[in-house]
Amino acid sequence: MRNLLIEELRKKDVYSEDVLSAMGKVPRHMFIDSSAFLEFAYKDTAFPIGSDQTISHPSTVAFQTTLLHIKKGDTVLEVGTGCGYQTAVLCEMKAKVFSIERQKDLFNKTSKLLPALGYRARLKYGDGYKGIKQWAPYDKIVVTCGAPEIPKELLTQLAIGGEMVVPVGVDKQTMHYIYKKGNDDYEIEECGDFSFVPMLPDRKQ
Repeated sequence: MRNLLIEELRKKDVYSEDVLSAMGKVPRHMFIDSSAFLEFAYKDTAFPIGSDQTISHPSTVAFQTTLLHIKKGDTVLEVGTGCGYQTAVLCEMKAKVFSIERQKDLFNKTSKLLPALGYRARLKYGDGYKGIKQWAPYDKIVVTCGAPEIPKELLTQLAIGGEMVVPVGVDKQTMHYIYKKGNDDYEIEECGDFSFVPMLPDRKQ
């Protein structure tokens, strides 16, 4: 089923082969709560994972990851760990992954699941709008929830020459690709419309 999914994505001819190869190694069914829903794990669809969150469409994961141009050894900040599927794909691409999640139940669960599956990433429970300053700057930043605007704090944590992908909007989102040319100097490209769960407002930890 996993191979069939990857072949379907490959036919669209818009995703990096490196990304598809990594996704082909990740057992997506392990990131969905119940084996009763195994048939949905390898369909190109989102699925609830608890705490009012979802695991993204595989095509969306492939698209965001392709936009990032991941190279082995890249430091990547993921905002919105969720169930850890995107985290695992980044790990398969040999990136050094730092990920933040503000839903405590999801954080606790994913903190156990990823190591159990052999994926090493530094996870933090906290506010995604603030990123993870102590490990910045990052070569790449990916936001996996809909932000009402591009989070300014995340831009400061992106290295010069770094790339960031973030869906921006309230009800529907437009995917934004950002290349940091210099301090306060960015190239921004809009890359299509998507639908994400919202990035939740700031809160005290």
